[in-house]
Amino acid sequence: MARFEHTVTVAALDRHWFEEAAGHAVDLFDASREQDGAILLPDGRPIHGLRLLKGRHLQSGAWYGESPEKKDGQAAPEAAVLREWRPSRTVEVESRVAEEGMSLRVGVRLREPRTPKALEVSLDGHNPQGGSLYRFSGRARADLHAWWAALDRPSSAPPAARAPVVGTAKHRLGKARLTVTPRPAEDGTWRVSVVLSVRGRWLLRPVAAVGLLLARRPVERGFREGVDGAAEEWAELLAELPSLHGEALRAEIADALTTP
Repeated sequence: MARFEHTVTVAALDRHWFEEAAGHAVDLFDASREQDGAILLPDGRPIHGLRLLKGRHLQSGAWYGESPEKKDGQAAPEAAVLREWRPSRTVEVESRVAEEGMSLRVGVRLREPRTPKALEVSLDGHNPQGGSLYRFSGRARADLHAWWAALDRPSSAPPAARAPVVGTAKHRLGKARLTVTPRPAEDGTWRVSVVLSVRGRWLLRPVAAVGLLLARRPVERGFREGVDGAAEEWAELLAELPSLHGEALRAEIADALTTP
């Protein structure tokens, strides 16, 4: 098994702003309505790039996408189906995409959306023309309550025993596990540690071990660059977020949803 770890310092996201923004976004969708396929916000403006393709708006089984459905009545190939819409408890969406010979199914589930408690993501992919080597799967869960709790600890305290974010990936040749653990820094920023563990599966473990031994340095370099790149993207995202609250923040989110 190979293990890689890298820690970065990133700007902190205000929890209260995040939960307020999530609540406004969920309320806007919950109050929206459908008209001739377009999804309209309470003020009558259509959400850009989102249309109802099949089913009833905000009902289980409804299909959404950017383009109209096919002539045979089937939903467009790049579309998302709403599995569950209960804003006070769970929102779940599943999308299926066919790209470059691969068929992908992505599922996203958000617990207690108005004040997000946990985010779960699943990914399954395969090539319909290929065998088991063309199949893979992944699962990730972000326990947001545990994330904020880890950041409420004193900066001098040891990291949380359990990582709030855990992701796993499986393939016939091997499997990987990724964890993300934050801790507060004295200057108010976050110190985020990312750990990646990779190992071969079954009889392929010795082969994978040799491969990882030979390629350890480039893999480790790529891992560090990936984490650093994610930290840079996080900084860019925070710089673009509006420092608004209340109705001003709600209006800003509505503008973002309706602007091309």
